[in-house]
Amino acid sequence: MQFFRDLYQFMLTGAQYHARWELEMSSNILRSRKRLFVLALFLLPVFAGCFWAFAADGAPGFLGGKSAYGPSHYTNTIFIASIVVGLCAGLISGCIGAGGGFIIAPALMSAGVKGILAVGTDLFHIFAKAIMGSVLHRKLGNISVSLAVTFLIGAIVGSTAGGILNRWLYNKNPVLSDTFITLIYVIILGFLAFFAINDWLKARGKKAVKEEGATRFAEEIPPMGKRLQSVNLPPMLTFDENVTPGGRKISWIFLVISGFIVGTAASLMGVGGGFLTFPMFVYGLGVSSMTTVGTDIFQIVFTAGYGSITQYAMYGFIFYTLAMGMLLGSLIGIQIGSLVTKVVPGMTIRGFFALTVSAGFINRLAALPEKLAKMGYINVAPSITSAINTIGTIVFFAIIIAFAIWVFWCFFSNFNQLKADEVH
Repeated sequence: MQFFRDLYQFMLTGAQYHARWELEMSSNILRSRKRLFVLALFLLPVFAGCFWAFAADGAPGFLGGKSAYGPSHYTNTIFIASIVVGLCAGLISGCIGAGGGFIIAPALMSAGVKGILAVGTDLFHIFAKAIMGSVLHRKLGNISVSLAVTFLIGAIVGSTAGGILNRWLYNKNPVLSDTFITLIYVIILGFLAFFAINDWLKARGKKAVKEEGATRFAEEIPPMGKRLQSVNLPPMLTFDENVTPGGRKISWIFLVISGFIVGTAASLMGVGGGFLTFPMFVYGLGVSSMTTVGTDIFQIVFTAGYGSITQYAMYGFIFYTLAMGMLLGSLIGIQIGSLVTKVVPGMTIRGFFALTVSAGFINRLAALPEKLAKMGYINVAPSITSAINTIGTIVFFAIIIAFAIWVFWCFFSNFNQLKADEVH
């Protein structure tokens, strides 16, 4: 049981760090006129298309792609829905500090988007945010080029493998592809939900202490890192020279393996892999948190970019209208969510993390029977499986929308206090 609890803490820490990365990227975009101008250039044709579709009855059903990719039908409604999805994901990431990225694919799939299209679109949305929000020159001193390049070798191979698997499943049977992606989310979200609820229930009677998760790392090498760094398998990579005299060394093979795991996860789930990189570097490889932050920002641009473009965009599995809508919504949501943490007790935040992750788990679990029935794996009446799926979708969106309303209520009801805090 301790192993699974450690694994939960590992994944939670990664999710917390990824939420901080999302906040930093969003802040960099909103605080720069040049970046806002670039974003406006991306969004201009999207808004033009919305106006065209609204004004002209003869507007095309969808832009680009093949007829097999029916979920990419272009409507104003689905663009607005993508903004709402991005907004809610941003609110969750900003307020809870983790978990926002895990609801995007389930939300899109519940709205009728094919799983592979949801994964590709989410991955492209992360790449767009990374390429526009990264400020690499500020962190060049913290980037270990040798670690990043070696890691990217594994990440590219893993991303390719994940993309090939997703496309093969889709070409074999689109329902099989949806079932596979849904099953991955059921396992991961179910695991996170179980321990999140368990931890929240245990902490209810105790004094709430707001944890900073990804910032509470000492620079001592963890046990796993010590074991891996003791393996002498040339070539050895030197890093953290600015942390320890002479630096630390680790075999290249462990970087390639780590990159492969992150790249595969990113390509299969569309979550960018950032939630794995930080804890894997710090806990597993024994890299200092300072070097990890700089190196991860460097690699995520290339990992998300390579995966989204070569594994999904080139095959028509990216819905650009959705990606831009999610990007726009998340920029606003994560800023508001991060401000609300100043006026909300830590115990409440932990409770909402458990609730939102559980909502995603329930949503994907309720979708499974219908997909398994279509595949012929179970013999259940379509009316029953459809009803279960509908209930799961309603519960999911009800919880997410209720959470969003609560965050906005906290924001506007404490607006004067938050404004005063910003001034000071």
